[in-house]
Amino acid sequence: MRANEEELRPALTPGLTGAELLRWYWTLAELSGLARRMGLPTAGGKPALTARLAAALDGLPAPEPARPARRGGRQLTAPVDGDTVIPEGQRCSQVLREYFLREIGPGFHFDAFMRDYIARQAGHTLAEAVAHWHATRPQAARPQEIGAQFELNRFLRDWHARHPDGTRREALAAWQLHRARPRS
Repeated sequence: MRANEEELRPALTPGLTGAELLRWYWTLAELSGLARRMGLPTAGGKPALTARLAAALDGLPAPEPARPARRGGRQLTAPVDGDTVIPEGQRCSQVLREYFLREIGPGFHFDAFMRDYIARQAGHTLAEAVAHWHATRPQAARPQEIGAQFELNRFLRDWHARHPDGTRREALAAWQLHRARPRS
């Protein structure tokens, strides 16, 4: 047993240091509550909020926020076809979903490969996006890295790999123990 497994998770208060904040798992709701108590903005997602809080707890200036993805711009409206060009700022909309379901079939979904293609390939056609879908299926079939913001999902996938006969209830109990321990 590691020595730090017996440590108790501290209360999330403005009295913590930034380093101590980073040692423990906190939910977004918990972090948002602390930010409100400290008069800090809560926007920007869990990683940005955690960095902002850690800096504030240590008396440092807030880190520069990441520039948000460009959201504006004209959005496609029906009808669309293979010759339709993806405009700058296009979102993965119902218009695109309906088109891809017609062209690809019921197995289509906006996975990371397609979301990235739509976001980054302005000027390309929807026919090229369909070709991209088919070209990325072998890679999409392999297990993908789960983003850090989805720590519970990552934990559950790893736990079930180690305990293939384990139940959801057992996995969630293991998660509660895991998140109550320090990260380091």
